[in-house]
Amino acid sequence: MTARVRADLATATRIVVKVGSSSISGESSWRIPVLVEALAAAHARGAEVVLVSSGAIASGIPFLKLDARPTDLATQQAAAAVGQNVLIYRYQQALHSFGIIAGQVLLTTGDLENPTSRSNARRAMERLLGLRIIPIVNENDTVATQEIRFGDNDRLGALVARLIDADALVLLSDIESLYTKPPSDPRAEPIDVVAADADLSGLEFGATVVNSVGTGGAATKVSAARLAAASGIGVLVTSADLVDRALAGDDIGTWFEPAAD
Repeated sequence: MTARVRADLATATRIVVKVGSSSISGESSWRIPVLVEALAAAHARGAEVVLVSSGAIASGIPFLKLDARPTDLATQQAAAAVGQNVLIYRYQQALHSFGIIAGQVLLTTGDLENPTSRSNARRAMERLLGLRIIPIVNENDTVATQEIRFGDNDRLGALVARLIDADALVLLSDIESLYTKPPSDPRAEPIDVVAADADLSGLEFGATVVNSVGTGGAATKVSAARLAAASGIGVLVTSADLVDRALAGDDIGTWFEPAAD
């Protein structure tokens, strides 16, 4: 059943959680076990959980002995090929103590735009969930070009939530909630709830590039949240450090009300 309010996350049957590179790679890789513990708790109560995780390129950078995120496509693809392997290993290592198996799912926009590929992706995801496996989804950066990229994994999270008819989508960020202006602005106020038909044109969500390893930010999260909410999926945007409280339905973050059926 679709999560109509935050509290419904505690009993939602099917949840998609998206986490960005800055939250789980490099010096932040310690957060993976914390994230996994929250996902495992939801899994243990019977929920079907899908994780959309960025971080392949960022995780691969140290192994290629690079000082920064590469700018050319070929090196980005090489970093993704190495980093995706590392990323999945870290997740599976953390999941092992809970007796949960991860399943890797890599997608491009073409996979979701083509009816046959989209049907195949949906069938595979449904079967993984039926087998009580946690699918870990990422963009297939090794083969993706600029023409077939999602652009950011917030949007991928929304599209995956639509693909599998999720009850809720949780977009994890570096801050607890969205604000009316950039958080550094003293006039900024936290946004509690965004109605399905709300006019957000007067709000300032800032630039989309937030650090050297991740592309994303408030603007992309708002766009993704509205995409999912328009499809009848409730969306919570909050901090990765509060993922356990988010999945427990606590009164935190910014909630995007789903459109009426």
